[in-house]
Amino acid sequence: MSADGIREALEGLRYGARSALSPRVLQGAAVEIGWITTRLAMYPLGLVSGSGSRAERLNLSGLTPAQRSLLVGDVQAAGTPILLAHGIIDNHTVFALMRRQLLRRGFTRIQSFSYSPLTLDVRSTAERMAAEVERLCEESGSEQIHIVGHSLGGLIARYYVQRLGGDQRVHTCVTLGTPHQGTVAARLLPWPLVKQLRPDSDLMEELAEPAPDCMTRFVAFYSDVDQLIVPQRRARIRHPDLIARNIRVDGVGHLSLPFHGEVVHQITGMLSHLDEQDTVA
Repeated sequence: MSADGIREALEGLRYGARSALSPRVLQGAAVEIGWITTRLAMYPLGLVSGSGSRAERLNLSGLTPAQRSLLVGDVQAAGTPILLAHGIIDNHTVFALMRRQLLRRGFTRIQSFSYSPLTLDVRSTAERMAAEVERLCEESGSEQIHIVGHSLGGLIARYYVQRLGGDQRVHTCVTLGTPHQGTVAARLLPWPLVKQLRPDSDLMEELAEPAPDCMTRFVAFYSDVDQLIVPQRRARIRHPDLIARNIRVDGVGHLSLPFHGEVVHQITGMLSHLDEQDTVA
């Protein structure tokens, strides 16, 4: 690592340390510790349990009012498949709460995209995602899907949409704590995959290139106390060609974002309305 890189990384750490004792950050840290404990307990289940949910609805019997509302009001939205992509060193169980809420809302097909923690390259993993999306579309008969990606999963999804023609398949791409502009913290690790997450990496330069006619709707949730995205504003999407909305979440740690009730509520709501397009914020 160059001297400038070390200096930038240390400055990022000092920035985090200066705010580490604020009440908001301490509260977020306490919640994060709780979720980490939960994640450690749930992680082994993700290694042995299935990662898909499918509920074919031929009638409205047994449905909650919310499910009836979605199916009657917008059957296309209810039938649009949703692909969930976890972060690095994680698995599909991180989306347990979100999956449950989406099913309760009336969505009928929810699948997970998994990759190994030994993954070395965002681009090749995005190619795998492209193949998974095509399989999902063929099985469901749907022309489009939604993708929700946490952390690295969101960056893989964005690369697929922006660079591999995925905008033809993805209606809405939601990201949670994703280093869209890189993270200074990535300078501290020499791992090939982590190097791609540095602000000046060739991957970040590629994602900054023009993306004309990309019609996918992007929604990026970012936290003001994210411990891994340094500085936190780098989890926002800043690209002149992308239809993107950035939503700030206060006091929620990086690992807690997929479990946060308000975040989950907002996601289920926005995926229920296919016609709404968001503008850059």
